[in-house]
Amino acid sequence: MRTYIADIVKKEGESINLSGWVSVRRDHGKLIFIDLRDMTGSVQVIFTPKSEKAHEIANTVRSEWVVSVVGEIKKRPDNMANKDSETGKFEILASEITVLNEAVTPPINILDDGYNIGEESRMKYRYIDLRRERLQKNLRMRFRVLKEIRDFLFKQKFTEIETPILSKSTPEGARDYLVPSRLYKGKFYALPQAPQQYKQLLMTSGFEKYFQIARCFRDEDTRGDRQPEFTQMDLEMSFVDREDVMALNEAMLIHIISTLYPEKEIQEVPFPVTTYKEAMEKYKSDKPDLRRDKNNPNLLAFVWVVDFPFFEKNDKGGWTFTHNPFSAAKREFTKDLQEKQNIANILTTQYDIALNGFEIGGGSIRNHDPKLLKSVLEIIGTSSESQERDFAHMFKALGSGTPPHGGIAWGFDRLMMILQNEPNIREVTAFPKTGDGRDLLMESPANVDIEQLTDLGLKLSKEE
Repeated sequence: MRTYIADIVKKEGESINLSGWVSVRRDHGKLIFIDLRDMTGSVQVIFTPKSEKAHEIANTVRSEWVVSVVGEIKKRPDNMANKDSETGKFEILASEITVLNEAVTPPINILDDGYNIGEESRMKYRYIDLRRERLQKNLRMRFRVLKEIRDFLFKQKFTEIETPILSKSTPEGARDYLVPSRLYKGKFYALPQAPQQYKQLLMTSGFEKYFQIARCFRDEDTRGDRQPEFTQMDLEMSFVDREDVMALNEAMLIHIISTLYPEKEIQEVPFPVTTYKEAMEKYKSDKPDLRRDKNNPNLLAFVWVVDFPFFEKNDKGGWTFTHNPFSAAKREFTKDLQEKQNIANILTTQYDIALNGFEIGGGSIRNHDPKLLKSVLEIIGTSSESQERDFAHMFKALGSGTPPHGGIAWGFDRLMMILQNEPNIREVTAFPKTGDGRDLLMESPANVDIEQLTDLGLKLSKEE
């Protein structure tokens, strides 16, 4: 039976079987050493001429070969032990080795942190790059944070519900990725920019507390903290006001950090709250970095930003929403919204949370009255025909007995980037796109066969 390397500390003197990857092989004449690693850690394995066959095979082994080793666990002399690792205090005296798979010379070095390697090489050979200790730690911490979120919200009586990936294209602030339908030629699905409408429909359905670790898709320009596809922690709650949602999320963030990142310091608890107007006047940003010491990577300065303008002027001189059309106005501006007056001064119930100069989440109390949603759409110039085409399902649902509700979505990749002290979200994502939106591993986006286009009733206007 296989033993994980991390467990050798409890089995001194036993003969065990280890399996994993060869990180380094060193030949000291009669003695051959390999550093063997698995998902739990690494250990030094020694081959002596006494075990002739094992010694002979070990002489052929190279870096990144996959092997299985049988040997006895020995305590290393104190002056030779790696005191930074529990397994570094032990070594394996090998009696057998089996080569499970050979490997070509790795195209990139994975024994360092990888920051000095070009992005294109790392993305092309991502399955090699992911063997790097830093990335292994990042993705395992990502899982642990997700688990803490799920456990926390379960205790708060939330239900995790998956919503569709194939949906309908509606104007929500960014370009949609469109998916052509084979059965209904000329019609399209859209990949969701967010589960916004579905989670509001779940409030209509009476679930009251919903959350989801949601995949979202937006066809927009990429940058270090943005990707064409990304992950949100998405939740919605019924019968709440703004402060209820903010308090729940603040408690969850504090819990995650105190549980999984005890080395980090939250600068101020409760999190400070500032209005959009104050933030722009004082910090010239709606996601200000409030850290006392910006050179301390373990200092976390959260801040809530509230009281955003509901509307702003677009390039054509008309009105557009600042966040999304489903937000509710603050109560004192409800009449202005209904009568479509004083538009520039209407404030929304939107709340954002920023961390160290990055927006990591945003949400609002929603319009649960269909007449108010129609007022928003009319202000931004949506015609009656477009309203009916794009939002008829929402008008019907909101008019069927929908409770007051509100929620939030975290940019989960961005949060993990900050918690793991990484420069961009590609370092905390298993298979990211490059900065310009390409997948170099799968070589996408890519051409497709003409037969596939024909099946979909599509024809390219210009063949490349």
